[in-house]
Amino acid sequence: MGSGGGSGVKDVGSKADLEDALQGAAPVIVHFWASWCAASKQMDQVFAHLAADFPRALFLRVEAEEQPEISEAYAVSAVPYFVFCKDGRTIDTLEGADPSSLANKVAKVVSDSFAGSASPATSLEMADAPTETIEKLPEENGSSHNESPSSDLSDALRMRLQQLVNSHPVFLFMKGNPEQPKCGFSRTVVNILKDEGVEFGSFNILMDDEVREGMKKFSNWPTFPQLFCKGELVGGCDIAVAMHENGELKDLFREHGVPVISKETEVVDSTKSLSSDATVQERSKELSDSTGLDAALSSRLRVLINSSPVMVFMKGKPDEPKCGFSRKVIEILQQDEVAFDSFDILSDDEVRQGLKIFSNFPSYPQLYIGGELIGGSDIVLEMHKSGELKMTLAEKGIISEVTPEDRLKNLITSSPVMLFIKGTPDAPRCGFSSKVVDALKKEGIDFGSFDILSNEEVRQGLKTYSNWPTYPQLYYKGELIGGCDIVLELQNSGELKSTLSE
Repeated sequence: MGSGGGSGVKDVGSKADLEDALQGAAPVIVHFWASWCAASKQMDQVFAHLAADFPRALFLRVEAEEQPEISEAYAVSAVPYFVFCKDGRTIDTLEGADPSSLANKVAKVVSDSFAGSASPATSLEMADAPTETIEKLPEENGSSHNESPSSDLSDALRMRLQQLVNSHPVFLFMKGNPEQPKCGFSRTVVNILKDEGVEFGSFNILMDDEVREGMKKFSNWPTFPQLFCKGELVGGCDIAVAMHENGELKDLFREHGVPVISKETEVVDSTKSLSSDATVQERSKELSDSTGLDAALSSRLRVLINSSPVMVFMKGKPDEPKCGFSRKVIEILQQDEVAFDSFDILSDDEVRQGLKIFSNFPSYPQLYIGGELIGGSDIVLEMHKSGELKMTLAEKGIISEVTPEDRLKNLITSSPVMLFIKGTPDAPRCGFSSKVVDALKKEGIDFGSFDILSNEEVRQGLKTYSNWPTYPQLYYKGELIGGCDIVLELQNSGELKSTLSE
């Protein structure tokens, strides 16, 4: 057995090596990892720290795809994956990059083995970090993980994304901008960077769907925010939290020569120059000097935008929309019982053309909340499905605060047939999710979906809400149908389509 990942971590070379290690008196913690998985690499650092903190336990690494016999024996289908053993038997497991749970489980297995031993301070500090994403191991007959996910990006888009990533030593792809983040995870990373005192650039992925979808492939990372340092992906929110709390983020910045400015960090929002994100006030001031909009028109647009806390610029009127996109936004606002005003851009060409320049947003409808551009129908629909629209309205004081239960209800009822899965229908991240997606597609059933790996609050909250501990979960008209086994049973009996169309 060789060393790996840290002085206290050993690499397992064969099943016999692992079996020998399990015969000893010490508790054994095994990390199943993959070289292509960014989350595995980040958790390796946590694993090494824990090995140093708990020298009486044996910390082992197994490269999951290089040791298929071991992986199969422990039913490993995703990485990172951890197995906790005592007296030669498995007593616990952990799936996913969760520093908090890993530290707590290690401390428990060691304390149970050596009664009275205290948990080291470092490990207790790590126990506050939340969860990140996991990666499903490729199927034998699937595509190889050696194929770059960015290979199907156009040269122009790949170059654009590379320029964005390299535009600042520290760069953050986020929802919203640093002054007004559109999700709690983005806000957390912004606060961390400010606390670290480093200057960073940012890009609002809600304002550019090409960048949003392209970055998932470019970085092989399915969620946002995404933090980069000197062109290299650091990770998402939870990895940033863990590295910040244990000091590794500061070390990373120091190693890469990133200067610490001050706690009052300067933030450069690259979306302003590369796309279309800024507050209306900032954007109007910039554009009035550079686009030819006269002061009177700029003033008129500003008054219109701020004439109501929620303002929709649309084609037609709420009771008679003149396009499907405008109709969709109106339906969403009415469904959420949000009071709003609207302006028919078909009735005033000066406003219609001027607002495109003023907002740097080329199409309609345009939704504004509290004087700030939210986006068009696609962004509004996505924010509605995820619950972020109500959260934004609550933050602006327009509606009462949204409870976690309300958010789950909104998600469950956002589509008549709603599937909560690991990954997306086009790229499921576990075998069970893939089977349910295939069953629904084979029956020709339209369905909405939510990637529970992208939001830990939803992932954990829905388990309690539905009293169903695993994923996927399939709902019809707000009622739980069940998981993978039930869906496949309904499909095999010919009842799936009728069940979801009653």
